[in-house]
Amino acid sequence: MSETTEARVLDWLSGRQGEMLALLERMVNTDGGSYDKAGVDAVGAQVRGFLDGHGIPVETIPGERFGDCLRATVEGGEEGGASGNARRNILLMGHRDTVFPKGEPERRPFRVENGIATGPGVADMKAGLVMNMFVLAAFKAVGGAPGPLVGLFTGDEEIGSPEGRPVIEAEARRARVVLNSEPGRANGGVVTGRKGGVFMVVEIEGRAAHSGGNFEAGISAIGELAAKVTAIHALTDLARGITLNVGLVSGGQSVNTVAPSAQMQIDLRYVEPADREEVMGRIHEIVGRSFVPGTRAALTIRGEFLPLTQTAAAAKLFEAYVEAAAESGLSVTGDFSGGCADSGFTAAMGAPTLCAVGPVGGKAHSPEEYLEVATLVPRAQAMARAILRLDRAGL
Repeated sequence: MSETTEARVLDWLSGRQGEMLALLERMVNTDGGSYDKAGVDAVGAQVRGFLDGHGIPVETIPGERFGDCLRATVEGGEEGGASGNARRNILLMGHRDTVFPKGEPERRPFRVENGIATGPGVADMKAGLVMNMFVLAAFKAVGGAPGPLVGLFTGDEEIGSPEGRPVIEAEARRARVVLNSEPGRANGGVVTGRKGGVFMVVEIEGRAAHSGGNFEAGISAIGELAAKVTAIHALTDLARGITLNVGLVSGGQSVNTVAPSAQMQIDLRYVEPADREEVMGRIHEIVGRSFVPGTRAALTIRGEFLPLTQTAAAAKLFEAYVEAAAESGLSVTGDFSGGCADSGFTAAMGAPTLCAVGPVGGKAHSPEEYLEVATLVPRAQAMARAILRLDRAGL
């Protein structure tokens, strides 16, 4: 890596804030909720259009129900590089889907006021996608990447990556390092650890009966649900970082009918991989037990994320990023997050992974979601510097 190469890459990025904002505005103003495949793929078309315009080839990995995965490549690296890893991929990752309902961009379009950008998905994580695209374009224009760069743009992260996960894991198996551009923390930090998560639904079956004239013949699914909710919430162990939340419940037929059915949806978060099996075993015991005699219940896992844990190699990547960011005028801490992300999948595959390296923002999944515009270019430059210094970091 030559100083000239680094200077040229950074210079290419330095004047791009206006272009970044223009692209970000188009992406934010395009609907793209996780279940809106057409919308997520419309955002993908914008990604492809930018990359095509910069001569970067893009492969489409079709999604059956959710947004397609896009895989962009920028060649780089010399055979037999200093670290011996120069032919392994440097993976820049991000998701295009958001959590918002159809029509949200019309109700809350992109806007910038006093250096703060707002709009659905502006930080989580369309700004990170824009940043990744411009970093890929910078290395395509200037050259000098210490290995092949791969930009992976997935379409279903917000619902646990049911179709994206195998694509992500396949990339991780051949990755030298992974940089996931979820939004930088409000304090400017990046994420070095995340909880794992399991998202479940429990269906409960009882027996309907008239609640006045034939009460004793009924078997209340709602009564069973109430007992199960209490038992499941009792599994929370804050000291170990284990939380259980029944976030949605439904059930019953009418106010004067003993409820024949009910449903609850459960969110489990944990830190240590071994904790998952322990807690899931206890959840299955609760689901299998009939607190109200005669009821039956079944559990289905609808989505899952793995925890992001920091390995020795990931710690080296973090240190390299901190040094690179400092030269962009950024002070970066390594933070732990209770939220889940696709970075857990890459870490589980053994790839050194750093998350939340995107531009700084906050209040994701809410109408108050925001992005600090002034961080777009410096965070892109920090990523570029970190990429150029992988050999120095021993990665």
